[in-house]
Amino acid sequence: MTHVFRISLSAAAFAAGLAWTAPAALSQETLAPKVLVITMFGGEAKPWLEGRKLDTKVEVPGLSKEYPEVACDAAGLCVMTTAMGFANAASSVSAVLQSGLFDLEQSYILIAGIAGVDPADGTLGSAHWARFAVDAGLRHEIDPRQIPADWPDGVVALGAKRPGEKPGWGAGTEIYRLNEQLANKALALTGNVELVDSDEAKAYRAAYKTAPANAAPAVSICDTLSADTYWHGSITAKSMGEWVSLLTDGAGNYCTTQMEDNATLTALRRGADAGLLQFDRIALLRTASNFDREPEGMTAADSLSAKSGGFGPATANAYRVGSKFADAVINDWAKWEKGVPTE
Repeated sequence: MTHVFRISLSAAAFAAGLAWTAPAALSQETLAPKVLVITMFGGEAKPWLEGRKLDTKVEVPGLSKEYPEVACDAAGLCVMTTAMGFANAASSVSAVLQSGLFDLEQSYILIAGIAGVDPADGTLGSAHWARFAVDAGLRHEIDPRQIPADWPDGVVALGAKRPGEKPGWGAGTEIYRLNEQLANKALALTGNVELVDSDEAKAYRAAYKTAPANAAPAVSICDTLSADTYWHGSITAKSMGEWVSLLTDGAGNYCTTQMEDNATLTALRRGADAGLLQFDRIALLRTASNFDREPEGMTAADSLSAKSGGFGPATANAYRVGSKFADAVINDWAKWEKGVPTE
């Protein structure tokens, strides 16, 4: 049986207000998931919805009209979908946090979606846990046709005078460093997950001359870059890698590119600051649906429009790897409840 909870905006506000003064009275209405999974669009959510008995559906005011519900099971797993891009991600996550319908103070939060991948770090279908999430949009940029002759590109940090200089000011959301102990634990739990592949992906990745690009997909740790712009090509990719290195003082290894994570993390950071969740319980997983640049012998334009066969394996593997992590947390909750197990 599927249970659907509908709550009006005024009722949600009322419930949220009561939560501060009489949380016990709301205990029967407030769900406290052990793991909240955040997906960004239907293709990412589908494996979770089909693979789990998520019979409890909670309608949350402020979610996207396309994805108006959070789906939960009896074991302690909930799955939400933000809709794509920065605006949707921040708005949807904030709506859930402020709804008063969920108690996330002890929850682990898993961001699980697909991405483009640097062929130096992964391949189609590969899965990558992130330590850093870096925003590619908050910066100055001059068209390369107008830059000084000695500049490598037109990318200049906010408040800087030339490429390669550290930012002079910022918005405070350009970089998030996640709990590396949690990322390492996630990798240890999921490193041997059997990943899905496809004949089309195998054929396409053969155009790349070296591993890991032309090898079978695997699970690893590397870092992710957020941008609403779906960029592509080796020249831009090189610049993006340098941007991640600049903002992380060389500690970050650019690996995947996606459209939401810094926005999602900003909403979660504010939720943590408000005491609604623990920021060190956030895990970020991205799986590779496409390469971020062309192989040798192909133009960037042709590479952008090519059918690489990576979408199916990427969405399936985000679920396979993410599910293995979520199950470990839920099934061994006595150890995870107090924090990331150290053994």
